[in-house]
Amino acid sequence: MGKIVTQEEIERIVREGQVQGKTYSATNGCFDILHVGHVRYLQKTKSLADYSIVMLNSDSSVKLIKGDSRPINNENDRAEILTALSCVDYVVLFKEKSPAELLEKIKPDIYTKGADYTLETLPERDIVKRAGIKVEFIEFVQGKSTTNIINKINS
Repeated sequence: MGKIVTQEEIERIVREGQVQGKTYSATNGCFDILHVGHVRYLQKTKSLADYSIVMLNSDSSVKLIKGDSRPINNENDRAEILTALSCVDYVVLFKEKSPAELLEKIKPDIYTKGADYTLETLPERDIVKRAGIKVEFIEFVQGKSTTNIINKINS
């Protein structure tokens, strides 16, 4: 089995691993044009557990969030690029606007989000509380974003 897994596979992997005492951190995002901010965020996510999971927005999900001009890179390319990073153990796609359903299925030990969120503003707040998932907020790298890269290319 490779690093790109189905929702059913990641559920099984996490359940079996947790029984053996392994820990899992998970995060989500579009990761459209990978940049140093993404890499540092994913490295931090990995540092919190034995294994890291990226819940990756599908192309249709990205369009719901970012509009019809996105993503720049398709979901298969984005997933493959993420799997090339040593700090990413698994990538699983989801089609919804939010990873809430998938997060509730996986039940990782830790869920990471950008520090622009708080526990009060976290869309997945109810799920993490109900499932007992610890939340870690990770600071952004100032000035590093996919939008900034696109704007620079277009200027």
